[in-house]
Amino acid sequence: MAIFQIIRTFMAIQWYPGHMTSARKKAAETMASIDVVIEVVDARLPEASTNPLVRELRLLRQRPCLKVLNKADLADPQVTQAWIAYYNRQESVRAVALSCKRPSEVARLPGLCEALAPHRSENTKPLRMMIMGIPNVGKSTLMNVLLKRKLAKVGDEPAVTRAQQTSLLDLRHSITDTPGLLWPKIEHPSDGLMLAASHAVGQNAMIDEEVANFLAGLLLARYPALLAKRYGFPVDMSEHFDAVTVIAEIARRRGLRVRGGAADLERAAKTLLQDYRDGLLGRISLETPATRTVMLAAARAQTAILLPAADNRLPTAFT
Repeated sequence: MAIFQIIRTFMAIQWYPGHMTSARKKAAETMASIDVVIEVVDARLPEASTNPLVRELRLLRQRPCLKVLNKADLADPQVTQAWIAYYNRQESVRAVALSCKRPSEVARLPGLCEALAPHRSENTKPLRMMIMGIPNVGKSTLMNVLLKRKLAKVGDEPAVTRAQQTSLLDLRHSITDTPGLLWPKIEHPSDGLMLAASHAVGQNAMIDEEVANFLAGLLLARYPALLAKRYGFPVDMSEHFDAVTVIAEIARRRGLRVRGGAADLERAAKTLLQDYRDGLLGRISLETPATRTVMLAAARAQTAILLPAADNRLPTAFT
């Protein structure tokens, strides 16, 4: 709970470039003519990286969803299994964890999609699949691996793909890649911070030191041994360290200094973020089904407190 209380001190992160509006409209149009949505999320933060707009679109068209927890090689395996069970309890959803770096795992996806759309088993028309998800979760890499050629543009920056691309995998399967979509307002601050830590928002929407402080606090609470191993911290550091201390100690132990000799906290923050993104800290999950439940309950309680106060400020004509 302490982590969510600390979050209130951070800047809210929002990022919704203009091209995403047109991409959303195009995705809604295409949804009408596809059979299965392949929704790619980051296995380290599956719900924070689930776009509610994608959920709305597919439910409106009653399309089944194959939930792909990509980057599973970077996530805590026990937590990933908990998420798989969580999603598999949902109607018309099948979840699978994989890494796009392993073609044999990706090759299973068309078969899993076929199971979700049995009406296409007669082979009269190809099974039409559509890849959706937020920026930088590996959608285009997934597309390229399925096609066994480099068609979709890939980059280590969010929002590289700007237009839809449809290709035939074979006579029985077609697939459409879509641009990464965020939503206009990220409701929960912790979601914005997890997305920023995982490089799913543009650099202009975040302050590295704030995001790194959030990440350091979370790692200190849940994965202190991984921090200790990576940076040479004492094993019992959780008794003496806080998030700010973690960043300062990274600067000190890595010799990161600004002119004059003071610790370079900005470079230390970027070091922590990059180490997390590259998997150099170990296998880490930023949220679990249990922590998600706690966060949502806290958010509902906060809303319940704020709403009566807001109602009291309304003019008489509106009460």
